[in-house]
Amino acid sequence: MKGRMKKILSLGLTTAMILSLAGCGNSEATQTTQSEPAKEQAAVETTAANDSGEEVTDSNFNKTGMPIVNEPVTLTVLTTRWGNMGDSFKENEFIKKLEEESNVKIEWQVQSLNDWSEQKGIMLAGGELPDIIFGFQTFNDADIMNNSELFLPLDDLVDQYMPNYKAALEEMPDLKKVSTFPDGKMYSLAKNLPLRPISCNQPVINKQWLDNLGLEVPTNLDELYEVLKAFKEQDANGNGDPNDEIPISGAKGLNMDLLNPFGITDINGYKIIVNEDNTLTYYPTSEAYKEGIKWLNKLYSEGIIDAEAFTQDDTMLSAKRQDPNVSRVGFEYAWSADANFGQWSDEYEIIAPIAGPDGKAYTGGDPNGVSSIMRNEVLITKFCEYPEVAARWIDEFYTGEASIQNFWGGIGTVITKHDDGTYTLNDPPEGTSADSWYWDSSLRDFGPKYVSKEFETKVKLSSESGDGLKYELSKIAEDTVTIPYPNVMFTNEENEERPTLATDIDKYVESTRAKWVTEGGIDEEWDAYIEQLNAMGLERLIEIYTDAYTRYME
Repeated sequence: MKGRMKKILSLGLTTAMILSLAGCGNSEATQTTQSEPAKEQAAVETTAANDSGEEVTDSNFNKTGMPIVNEPVTLTVLTTRWGNMGDSFKENEFIKKLEEESNVKIEWQVQSLNDWSEQKGIMLAGGELPDIIFGFQTFNDADIMNNSELFLPLDDLVDQYMPNYKAALEEMPDLKKVSTFPDGKMYSLAKNLPLRPISCNQPVINKQWLDNLGLEVPTNLDELYEVLKAFKEQDANGNGDPNDEIPISGAKGLNMDLLNPFGITDINGYKIIVNEDNTLTYYPTSEAYKEGIKWLNKLYSEGIIDAEAFTQDDTMLSAKRQDPNVSRVGFEYAWSADANFGQWSDEYEIIAPIAGPDGKAYTGGDPNGVSSIMRNEVLITKFCEYPEVAARWIDEFYTGEASIQNFWGGIGTVITKHDDGTYTLNDPPEGTSADSWYWDSSLRDFGPKYVSKEFETKVKLSSESGDGLKYELSKIAEDTVTIPYPNVMFTNEENEERPTLATDIDKYVESTRAKWVTEGGIDEEWDAYIEQLNAMGLERLIEIYTDAYTRYME
């Protein structure tokens, strides 16, 4: 409890706000609304009994307009950051301006994700949390469901005090789908990031090698095979050594995007494909998967796939990609051509998705934008004495202008706002990458934000680097992006059962895949493989995925 008073408030139950008045106690109370037309704001009048049993009235909170409170109120907000990023985001122009205008003072608690798992356990075991939690990496579904007594259901708060977020839910129903818990309530608020690429990894090829050998950009599997075979057998990099080219490599296995031409895409890692009729397929048991593995075995047996792909680590792979003497890797999947190849990046380019045996191309991604919609970005804990103040403060983040500032940086520093109502991102300081600048200047991926499709048209990004480049490059694949198995919510019981099943089954799938790619034998061993998966509980795992998907769609 903060100060000398404890406020008893529940939305959907009974609400009371107590100011710091001498001798005030706490009890259940009722909430009424007092109009102040001259100030164009509605002050919510709450009543409670003091220690003498007398009713006292508090009109400090304003239901609309600014300030949110007439006299300052302090809220504690916990968020997590990658590595040693620190708290420079607090200097964001929007955050500072909101504090001035709202009269809501924020005490930020910033934790590094490096040791957050341990710190989180201590905090949850201690049973007392800050008022507000930001960031989907801070508390996950299981944390929330296993400690639901520590968090407020937010449905009534949204309905009464959050018009911006309420409008977002109506405009983008997936926001509510993704953040509705199995009991039908919202314990967290979601986000929607602006101008996210709709495709994830795309085929990247060494265009210089193609030119050196007089080859065209491949468009289907047959053409890709011929190109990769030429990369292997000829002096594609032009250094006089025809044996140092590696057409395809990997680290601790192969990038599963190599199976995209077979209709297999899986950006969320569940190994589930959503079919056109909304049925689900566990793809490691599909005929398409079998044919894809046979294709990879053909490439491996001919030396097109790096013999060390299943044994080397990321450091060894990076050394091959960025060999200081010559470019050595010919083809892979990545966000952008400059993502992996260092000084040789200019030799590579994104190409259109490779068509598969059925003549169609498939790309992993999300029509809403990759990782655009996420839940658990905001929680209000039951330790918050002023939930309606917290709700109103959070709701200010859910406008287009606020959201772009909390994703890239403040207007006047990172963003320029023009007289015609458009926005452009400024160039980062010399020696600083755009992405690092955005993380230093904003909450970036974490925390509340929502940008509508209409507002997105007002934001102009550079197509040469950073988020703008990713967005532009994704357009080459936008007509081939599949619908992913969504970020569903599992029940407590499913969360207890699923990890054990999935861990054992995944290990078996991955070990057999490595064997079949490097040694072959998939046709002969397929029936026994399916039988073993069923013995390990695959049918139950698929049932869990199906039940969660059904709840999500409903």
